[in-house]
Amino acid sequence: MVETISAAAARRIALAAQGFGRPHAPVATRQLNLLIARLGLLQLDSVTVFERSHYLPVFARLGAYDKAALDRLTFGRKSAYTEAWAHQAAIIPVESWPLWRWAMEARRSDASDWARWGAENGSMLDFLRGELAAKGPLTARQIEHDANRRTGPWWGWSDVKTGLETLFMWGEVVTAGRTRFERSYDLAASRLPADVVQRDIPKPEAVRELVRFGARALGVGTHRDIADYFRLTQTTTKQAIDELVETGELWPVTVHGWGKPAWLHRDARIPRRIETTALLSPFDPMVWERDRTLRMFGFHYRIEIYTPAPKRVFGYYSLPVLVDEAIVGRIDLKSDRQAGVLRVQSAWREADAPADIEQRIVPMLREAAAWQALDRIEVAGRGDLSAAIAGALGH
Repeated sequence: MVETISAAAARRIALAAQGFGRPHAPVATRQLNLLIARLGLLQLDSVTVFERSHYLPVFARLGAYDKAALDRLTFGRKSAYTEAWAHQAAIIPVESWPLWRWAMEARRSDASDWARWGAENGSMLDFLRGELAAKGPLTARQIEHDANRRTGPWWGWSDVKTGLETLFMWGEVVTAGRTRFERSYDLAASRLPADVVQRDIPKPEAVRELVRFGARALGVGTHRDIADYFRLTQTTTKQAIDELVETGELWPVTVHGWGKPAWLHRDARIPRRIETTALLSPFDPMVWERDRTLRMFGFHYRIEIYTPAPKRVFGYYSLPVLVDEAIVGRIDLKSDRQAGVLRVQSAWREADAPADIEQRIVPMLREAAAWQALDRIEVAGRGDLSAAIAGALGH
């Protein structure tokens, strides 16, 4: 049993557990399935300035691939994937959907905003159940009529949209695919296999399985790291960790410099080195827990989407740049599809990044531009890494 590991070894363990460091090869359905199985989820987000977030972890680990293939795999009629509130809104394997039933049931409780809205709008929920049973799958727009558009209190949603989301959060309704990111809804009983819908997993068992998976996906992590992977409470996570230590699946370890107890999954690989170059989405599991990112890479990361433009330091959608075992900088990218340009809005170097790091970054940017079907790359010039990137591009 490993009892003490270096911070560098912990980084390599985490990167390997997340699927980094493997040579890029042609990407087919098998590789996509294997990656999602490794990560457990692909977090969804609506920002499109460079690319939607769920496409980016795949690109970061596998290189250029056909996004339409991922769409068919995850949103197709016979997909083995669905959506759930796992960490945040995310694509998950259908087989793991019952692990969230306890959370769905909790959202029906009197203390939940979803429960309160449902109690006040029971007739709307009954109407939606009937519409989906008779005509589903349907988008919110297909159900809405002028009288109920934008009358709901949440984010400008209509009552129809809020009702559909309420049923989704309760587990009565599931996603039946997306078209241009617009979600279609269907009754869970109509969309999912009967054995999945009927499977009842007690909360302690479900939480233990989620903790087991999160720990394996992280490779090594603190109590908070493991809890955060699926946004579980720290109390239930601690109990599950103790049980997994008892069975030998998790090993207590000390990581130099972390200053907190940590646990290593028994299946974790400790590679000698990691070789990779990758752009990381703000919602990539490698960096989504910001304290872990700081502890592991010495990289302070905040996205500035909601920061007023004059107050932004690094850019609207600044992406961490991973080179081998270090985050060496951040780049704010925009896919200008009308002009056929990948725009480097700004690029910043970390203080300890190698002097010639642009030589590793530029090939990745060329691959990203080609993946986005963009003809050229233009560098705006903001940031202390921009001039070097422009020079390496030959500008």
